[in-house]
Amino acid sequence: MTIPPFEPLTRSTASVEYGKVVVVSERPEETVGARLRRLRLERGLSQRELASPGVSYAYISRIEAGTRQPSVKALRKLARKLGVTAEFLETGSDVRDEELRELRLAQAELEIRLSGDPDTARATLRELLDEAEAAGDVPSARRARISLGLAAFEAGGIAEAVTLLEQAVADGDISPGLRPDVFATLGRALAMQGRAQEAVELFERALEDVEGQASADIPARVRFATYLSFALTDLGDLERAEIVLRDVLDDLDTFVDPYTQVRVHWSLGRLAGAQGRPSDALEHLRRAIVLLEATEDTVHLAKANIACAWSLIENDRAEEAGPYLEAAETLLGAKPAAADLAQLRTEQARRAVVLGDGDGATDFARQAIDGLGDDFPEEQGTARLALAEGLVLQGDVPGALEGFRRSVDAYERAGRPHEQARALRAWSRLLRSEGREADALDALERAADLATRQPSNAHVEA
Repeated sequence: MTIPPFEPLTRSTASVEYGKVVVVSERPEETVGARLRRLRLERGLSQRELASPGVSYAYISRIEAGTRQPSVKALRKLARKLGVTAEFLETGSDVRDEELRELRLAQAELEIRLSGDPDTARATLRELLDEAEAAGDVPSARRARISLGLAAFEAGGIAEAVTLLEQAVADGDISPGLRPDVFATLGRALAMQGRAQEAVELFERALEDVEGQASADIPARVRFATYLSFALTDLGDLERAEIVLRDVLDDLDTFVDPYTQVRVHWSLGRLAGAQGRPSDALEHLRRAIVLLEATEDTVHLAKANIACAWSLIENDRAEEAGPYLEAAETLLGAKPAAADLAQLRTEQARRAVVLGDGDGATDFARQAIDGLGDDFPEEQGTARLALAEGLVLQGDVPGALEGFRRSVDAYERAGRPHEQARALRAWSRLLRSEGREADALDALERAADLATRQPSNAHVEA
């Protein structure tokens, strides 16, 4: 879908007639009299036809000639017959500063969502944020922050998304029930930064808010329960994660929105994978895919295919993961979000390692690392682990040793001790093969210490 080129609204171009936003020609020098005459002629009226009790045609003539300023009462009567507002007749714009800012915000938000090149819209949103803050327009400033934060998250700018959305939520005038997308995105971003406990607390508050509403928002409840289960799993609290999901599963048959069912099955599949139950994981994930196919939401369908591939690779069935990864690549399209593409490339790299394809593993892993940036330490750890193992297959020992080290560091930044232990064990094997027994033993001891801290979990995010 294409939209017209972005043309920022200004006070001289924005107007409202009969409650509808329209665009008028820019006339910065137009006087009240000149505007009255133009509107009268555009409507094919004579001065006598425009006249009414209390506003004679002679009075109209003097206004148009610029020798008389109309009274408020006259403005109202003339505006009514001309089909505009009295404010527009007097000033050339019936849009207040706050309303004009809202119009520009809405236009920029649509540009970000529908345009293939949203940079101009993001720049406009930043300008509007500065403008709103300077004018003390809190609602517009909050709306600009939200739009910028959501856009940053989609573009892979997790740190920027957290900063903007935390500020928006801190204002206190939005709730999870009104803006579930804001709270869901903020919680996911916190989890991606390794701040799982904060994500849990945010999702708990959001779920409590949604459940406390007079009319239950079932899709929002499922969304927050799903993300809460992810965050709990990240903390290693698998039992509570399953309880949260089972609570919403009890009402699954009553859900009208197919996305609610998708999210529940997706979450249960992720949890089953973390608990070492591959058959159950695949059953839930495949059911999620069937439901998503009915919705035609290709991005979510791609993510579900990636989740299935992850489960297969984790459970020594990498060969079977190929069709799922191919489907995900097709579904993501020509311009996927950076985080989605990196997740796909990471799973492709992991599969290549298992299949002994060193060249494919290193190529996919490097693409994933390039796309992740510095805001996804856990995903960085997984991609760098795949890169190191691919380099081992290629015989590049120095490169592999460095890759294992960076994978361990990334997992440590993400607060993922079990995954860190896995990388350390792989590192130790290579060190031992190189005759570096002391270093290998040190890595194994670190892995043994870390492995006792918490259970592993799936890293694939919905």
